[in-house]
Amino acid sequence: MTKVVVKRDGSKELFDAGKIEKAVRAAARSSEFSEERVQELVKSVLVKVFEFIQDHDQVVASELKNVILGELDIIEPAVSASWRDYDKSKGKD
Repeated sequence: MTKVVVKRDGSKELFDAGKIEKAVRAAARSSEFSEERVQELVKSVLVKVFEFIQDHDQVVASELKNVILGELDIIEPAVSASWRDYDKSKGKD
């Protein structure tokens, strides 16, 4: 299941589920979730991501981000808000 992610600058890198887990964990850090809850969030997000990428050899990073944030909006809006706030602070709207 080698997949390629096309980044905003046009560069490409191999899909890495660990990067998604790290990002979800970082966004959840501001909330006081148990480790079990954080693992549930990561698992739910990864299920959606794998569903999304299964039919693609290549995906655009912004599409992956939309899938991730869409799932977080449903299951834990505070985490998606934290992610968006971080992106705004870094100029990544």
